[in-house]
Amino acid sequence: MTPANKVVLVLSDGLRYDVAVQNMGFLGHLIESRLASLYQVTGELPTMSRPMYETVHTGLPVMAHGIYSNQVVRRSNQSNIFQATVDAGKTTAAAAYWWFSELYNRAPYDPINDREVDDPSLLIQHGRFYMQDDFPDIELFSSAGLLVRRFQPDYLLVHPMGMDHLGETYGADSYEYRKNAIRQDVLLANLIPEWMALGYNILVTGDHGISSDRMHGGTTPDMRMVPLFFIQPGITCEGDTGKTISHLQLAPTVCKLLDVPIPETMAAPTII
Repeated sequence: MTPANKVVLVLSDGLRYDVAVQNMGFLGHLIESRLASLYQVTGELPTMSRPMYETVHTGLPVMAHGIYSNQVVRRSNQSNIFQATVDAGKTTAAAAYWWFSELYNRAPYDPINDREVDDPSLLIQHGRFYMQDDFPDIELFSSAGLLVRRFQPDYLLVHPMGMDHLGETYGADSYEYRKNAIRQDVLLANLIPEWMALGYNILVTGDHGISSDRMHGGTTPDMRMVPLFFIQPGITCEGDTGKTISHLQLAPTVCKLLDVPIPETMAAPTII
């Protein structure tokens, strides 16, 4: 099978590199079987959520895109994956935290009107958004699976919050945090084969890590290093590459996979 020009990006909030590699056994199986490639990602700074959502989708560091902290509430004013996809006449979707709606659809977020959208005039055309940090990952992944079956989007963002919530509550060395990595892996195991059969390129990564004392925002490796599991169906992948890449490379790579023009602002090299 040749991969379609379609992408699912799973951005697991707060997913630390070492915890992912040690606990996500299905993804590890894909790596061992060379059905996926594993990279270590050096996350941009600060290791906070909203700034990294924008960095992942624009390929720009914080001082270039202007979402300096979680308290900057406005739409993105930079070229981004959603915009590039829509401009190319393709379809976008997201099952994600409400901050993504504010970044790419409308700000401020209206918890009633903006919760579920199916509107081709928006950058996130088919959106299913949640507001509670403890929103169950199983519900989020189910929404993502339904978006694929119902709309077959060219670009789908899947953004679970469970790792971040449990990491901030119990710390990254806790049973609760590590167990949730296994839970997310099981949920992905129930979806990824279907998405592969449909030809989707699948990237599983994180926005930042988390420390043993329940924090992120700083510069230490536990807060900064996240994984990238990269699945291209029908292609023999590299397994564990041993390579370290940058958050800045994700946006241009996704655009290349989608076969849409890569904006000039996404200047970092692609990983393919």
